[in-house]
Amino acid sequence: MTKPVIAIAGLTACSGCQLTLFNCEEELPQVAERFRFAWFPMGLSGSDECGPLDVALVEGAVSTPEDLETLINLRNRSSLLVAIGTCAIWGGIAAMKNNESRKELAETIYGDSAHSIKTFAPGPLQRFVTVDFAITGCPPEKGELLTTLASILHGTLPVFPGYPVCTECRNRENLCLLIERNEMCLGPLIQAGCNARCPTVSIKCEGCRGPAAEANVAAEMELLLKKGFSRREIISRMRRFYPEWDYEQRY
Repeated sequence: MTKPVIAIAGLTACSGCQLTLFNCEEELPQVAERFRFAWFPMGLSGSDECGPLDVALVEGAVSTPEDLETLINLRNRSSLLVAIGTCAIWGGIAAMKNNESRKELAETIYGDSAHSIKTFAPGPLQRFVTVDFAITGCPPEKGELLTTLASILHGTLPVFPGYPVCTECRNRENLCLLIERNEMCLGPLIQAGCNARCPTVSIKCEGCRGPAAEANVAAEMELLLKKGFSRREIISRMRRFYPEWDYEQRY
């Protein structure tokens, strides 16, 4: 059987999503055996920047002309383009300051050399190209990444949970941080798959996995307002990882 040809790339991000693959230490040799890595700047010194690809896994938001060029190149070459991580799907942390001047932000960070920095408001991959599949998380769960790769080998794609983190939390018989401790936990809105890792150790859900399929934002907003949180604080928290949701307009 011919090995599927794969590329893994990072745009504007922290590289944590790509590191998830390296953290699959026991399974990584099998992945390397079953795929041919054509382009993986973080993990390979050599690369094929022209040939066709069966699948491209792309991390990060698009915020520079170089990012956009890389993304379009991979889209044109790939049969399947997979967005990995919250930044690639929703804009994530990179897009938190999209309501502020890019020029001023560049000057704050780069000082006198800011004039040479070419950047625009970070956005998710789907704003620029067609995305065939997405693996959410900040970073994604190792199991979901490996399941996706295994499914691709069999010519299909996996189905991940669409229900909220609260379901996993209750399955683990955790104390509800939202109802019983009056903390701003976003578990009712956020896609499951993490096995309620944070609430299990009494850390409220920050929303890193993005919205569940049928997230009831209006109900969560109403509940948090009744608990004394300000609307501005609630919206700020909800937008931390997925600023593409326009809460102020919709709710």
